[in-house]
Amino acid sequence: MVLWLTAALSAVGLAVASNVRGETERTETNVDDARGYFIARGAVERAALHIIWSRSYRADDGLPMYHINGDPSMDLAFPGGDVHVDVIPEASKLNPNGTRPEVILRLLGALGVAEDRAAEITAAIVDWRTPPDPMKPGPFDSFYLSRSPSFPARHTSFQENEELLLVKGMTAELYYGNSLDGSRLDASRPGLRDCLSVYSGGFGIDINTAQRATLEAIGIDGADADTIVSIRKQHPITDAREFREIVESLGPAGRMLAVGGQSMFTLRATARLRQADGRLSDMRRTVAALVKIYFQGNSQGKPAGFEIVRWFDRA
Repeated sequence: MVLWLTAALSAVGLAVASNVRGETERTETNVDDARGYFIARGAVERAALHIIWSRSYRADDGLPMYHINGDPSMDLAFPGGDVHVDVIPEASKLNPNGTRPEVILRLLGALGVAEDRAAEITAAIVDWRTPPDPMKPGPFDSFYLSRSPSFPARHTSFQENEELLLVKGMTAELYYGNSLDGSRLDASRPGLRDCLSVYSGGFGIDINTAQRATLEAIGIDGADADTIVSIRKQHPITDAREFREIVESLGPAGRMLAVGGQSMFTLRATARLRQADGRLSDMRRTVAALVKIYFQGNSQGKPAGFEIVRWFDRA
């Protein structure tokens, strides 16, 4: 009896110890997640300031400054960890509301989507933004009404980028791409959100920051797109003569390119905490914000600064 009682108490003790250990580890993970969140949030605000400052002076803390037409990312150091910030100008994207169907079809093809599926998604995007015909339902209306929960197609302009996730044929993998697994600009698998934005001004695609797939979508040959990517890796294309020569060599597609025109940015910050021994943690915490930058002397007459238009706690 004593032996059985001892075994039972030992089993209970081990179970309690295991449960306490698991709860402790989960608590530590939650604490690290909260710390990572606030470090990443601070990095977004700091990156926005660096973009504003890059117009007038360089940082004196040794950090690589983000040039408005140059490097599309920056690495920021904090006492508690390091943060990589992807700086994605909305001017480097196509607008889903005004882009022609054939351009969207080429974009999906450049992102590796099969031809028949790309055609269906393109038709669904066009149907979503097309006003309804009261005498004739849209070709995808029955599909949306059969979903659980059901919803009607908007049949008006896209108001938010995330609406693209609702159109028939769209998947999270296609929309997000691999932008959260350490990829940088010009990665092999960007997401549709890196190529389409309702906040794109429509005044031309920025040649320095547009994804390669976006360059192909507007009609630029793959070899010419590779050349542009290679040039801007060496130096940002800011010289008017160099830009004109590139545009003229590309033919009609080159007229869709521009330099700059950037005031709306997506800042995506991925933080890694610094451990007690100085090494970086494997756990990553990513947040993002859609930011409107007001440079000195802006047309709205506002003081230099930035405004957060959209915030994403989990980017």
